Amino acid sequence: MTILIVGLGFVGLTTALGFADKGFQVFGYDSNRTHSDKIHSGEVPFVEPGLPEALGRNLGANFKVVENMDEFTAKADIVFLCVGTPCDESGRADLNDLKSGIDSIADKVNAEGLLVIKSTVPPGTTQKEIIPYVRTHGLKASVAVNPEFLREGWCWSDFTKPDRIVCGIDEGRVIARTLLSELYAPFDAPMHFVTPNTAEFIKYLSNSLLANLISFSNEMAGIAVAAGDVSLGEAFKILHEDNRLSGAGINSYIYPGCGYGGYCLPKDTTALIQSAKSNGFEANILQEVVTLNESMPRLTAEKIIRKTKDKTDKIGILGLSFKPNSDDVRYSPAAKIIEQLLVFGYQNIYVYDPVANDKFKEYYKFPLHYCPTKEDVCSICSVVALVTIWREFKGINKIYPHIVWEDCRYFL
Repeated sequence: MTILIVGLGFVGLTTALGFADKGFQVFGYDSNRTHSDKIHSGEVPFVEPGLPEALGRNLGANFKVVENMDEFTAKADIVFLCVGTPCDESGRADLNDLKSGIDSIADKVNAEGLLVIKSTVPPGTTQKEIIPYVRTHGLKASVAVNPEFLREGWCWSDFTKPDRIVCGIDEGRVIARTLLSELYAPFDAPMHFVTPNTAEFIKYLSNSLLANLISFSNEMAGIAVAAGDVSLGEAFKILHEDNRLSGAGINSYIYPGCGYGGYCLPKDTTALIQSAKSNGFEANILQEVVTLNESMPRLTAEKIIRKTKDKTDKIGILGLSFKPNSDDVRYSPAAKIIEQLLVFGYQNIYVYDPVANDKFKEYYKFPLHYCPTKEDVCSICSVVALVTIWREFKGINKIYPHIVWEDCRYFL
């Protein structure tokens, strides 16, 4: 079986290398030439454990980066679209990149093959918009939805050892089911064949639940602080001992902090609210989840400010990526907290992240002092906030007891 992956970001590159590692012939294409050139040269353009080794094993063998899709689209049994679907100004999922990908391949896809939407789209999108769109291009191949459930920082293990595989199929059910069953057989995971709408909904159901848990935890933290004399970290850890939660990975989302960030949760919760509204339903609980999360940077910045003497104090920020084991700074809580500190007039801000300093500096044009080590931050600043729970920060408050600490993640 031959596979073409369109889009080589976190999802696309992980998908490509995951299938290549199982022995399939995989071709990968990305419209960003700088990005694809790095991959072609053997470099993963972002931090993601496991991918550099997988790229080294497969590049030039089962996996090849191509500059032109035309020849390989016609050869492929399955074409995966793994492009971004950010929110537009109204909060709806922006399908422009997805449709552009279709524009570039629609008339070349093998009529006996399968086009798979792996990009995250709201329920109903494939049936109402994507399938009619590809048919206007004369594309005769079957169309399916195969949502991803990958956590940045753990993409490789999540893909190679999936807990479930969801495939939304309707048109061309026989072809789609046959090809996808063969493709995922080596992964030995439960496969669920559902309608395209159901597959799309399951993805949003998952991300919305996680966002709910995080905002719930932060609201409970606010209640505890108002009540006073509550050891928050201890309280939540004892909560996790409940037999219904004990040992569950989801516990990491049932814990207070400074709000969720990253690329997926903010855009997916917003897109689902707008999708529901367009279908005549008001997602009130989900709207409150977003509203509370949007308030967290200001509330966190105010907690930091209360520990300073005046606006000339030097404030340190440890952690710039939105989560550990990743250099992704999109929708980073640190960025929003820093923005609030700047608005409040604090200009002496010193920052450090184990891997994300350069990307943060490139992505955000804040007037900051970037430090090469955590020790530099701690030697300069009188107040330091821990924002991202990198393992190397554990216990740092004991090494620098003279610093006034704001533990934004209840980690220290």
